[in-house]
Amino acid sequence: MSGYTRTLSELSRADEPRFGGKSAGLGELLAAGARVPAGFALACSAYELAKQEPPLPEVVRAEIARRYAELGDEVPVAVRSSAVGEDSAEATFAGQQETILWVRGVASVCDAVGECWASLYSPTAVAYRARLGDQRADPAIGVTVQSMVDATVAGVLFTCNPVSGDPSMIAINASWGLGVAVVGGEVTPDDYLVSKVTGEVVREQVGTKAFEYVQDPSGTGTARLDVPVERRSVSCLDPSAIAELLDVARAIERHFGSPQDVEWAIAGGALYVLQSRPVTSVPKRKPAAEPVSALSAVMRTFGARG
Repeated sequence: MSGYTRTLSELSRADEPRFGGKSAGLGELLAAGARVPAGFALACSAYELAKQEPPLPEVVRAEIARRYAELGDEVPVAVRSSAVGEDSAEATFAGQQETILWVRGVASVCDAVGECWASLYSPTAVAYRARLGDQRADPAIGVTVQSMVDATVAGVLFTCNPVSGDPSMIAINASWGLGVAVVGGEVTPDDYLVSKVTGEVVREQVGTKAFEYVQDPSGTGTARLDVPVERRSVSCLDPSAIAELLDVARAIERHFGSPQDVEWAIAGGALYVLQSRPVTSVPKRKPAAEPVSALSAVMRTFGARG
């Protein structure tokens, strides 16, 4: 191969300048022992070449095709932007660049790669870089391609309490289906606060989860469906799932050495980690409990993801 791609297991944080934050972070998660969906990363150099030879150089297309074939026969994948500098301790570009789910076939994967590249110059991304004082004329971007996780439950967790800053707690938000509704703030998910020390669930607030995102019946893309009334107010995590999320949160924070914002999904009874980024703003500890849900703090402080 010409060097425009690597498997995720070949990456570490040192590769962030060449493959972007998301891909490098996934390599670190694998090193931490997390179950991460199989996939590969497209280097920023592929984007630089494409700018000179639009729309997509054949050498890049061929390499994407080979890597995609290694994942399986027409396997559905998630294609996600992986910009350089997108997930630092000072700022996160969460939600600023494109993510395309349930993509099938080489041609569609290549099209999705182009969408990710184009999103680097979306109005929201450009405005966000301007607010951060990022004056780079040519920001760099990689792309992550991973096998889709057909999630029955998904969500986010913080390895600290995002409201109070308490490092002895983790906060979990969970809802039915893919994590799109949770990370986009479209539903009120189940909200759990769990002690890292004892494993005790110190708070559980079950949300009314009125709809979920699932695979579109066509096999490509997602569909938003109403959740049956009898499931809407049922907790979507049982004690064993909460305990496993706690173990994963401890291991990830230990590996990265700082509080983390983690996306996860459960499919076929298995827990997958989809992404981890530093928590960009941990509040100072407050003397009294704050009566605001973790979800509210997450959306107020961090916004949507990508």
